[in-house]
Amino acid sequence: MEKRKKRMKKLVVFYSRADENYFNGVMKYIKIGNTEKVAKVIAKFTGADLFKLEQKNPYNSDYNICVKEAKKDLQANARPPLISLPKNFENYDEIYLGYPNYWGTMPMAVYTFLEAFDFKGKVIHPFCTHEGSGLSSTEKEISQFAKGSKVSSGLAILGGSVDEATDIIERWVKNEL
Repeated sequence: MEKRKKRMKKLVVFYSRADENYFNGVMKYIKIGNTEKVAKVIAKFTGADLFKLEQKNPYNSDYNICVKEAKKDLQANARPPLISLPKNFENYDEIYLGYPNYWGTMPMAVYTFLEAFDFKGKVIHPFCTHEGSGLSSTEKEISQFAKGSKVSSGLAILGGSVDEATDIIERWVKNEL
């Protein structure tokens, strides 16, 4: 009998922050973070499972305090503990990895996730939200931390335009960008 290759699954893993956020020089309170909005659109177009990375000790809801806390973690090269990690990670062969761009890199909680698993043979599709920094060097950083993976060209979306980005997200998912 001929063995059928087991169909692997897709997973959208993302770190996102709601509460008070910065948009084009103005502070606004949002209930759903920009990266989470993009992650949900990607899951809709790909049929992927969704997993939100959440810190055991989340950053403050006040934007300015959050910035100080996140910068302290960055300077310490911290790995904030997460509430949980995706189950059955070995069953996924394509990972859509989303994050906001913090000072040209990913939030330190994303590094906690990257260091928790073996990514050999997996394809990672990075996407980020930002207020002017784009992807920076995050694609390269992901390659360094997710050894053995293939990192595709990422997608960067300006946080203030996430709600109007559905067409761009769909074209990226379909590899049309």
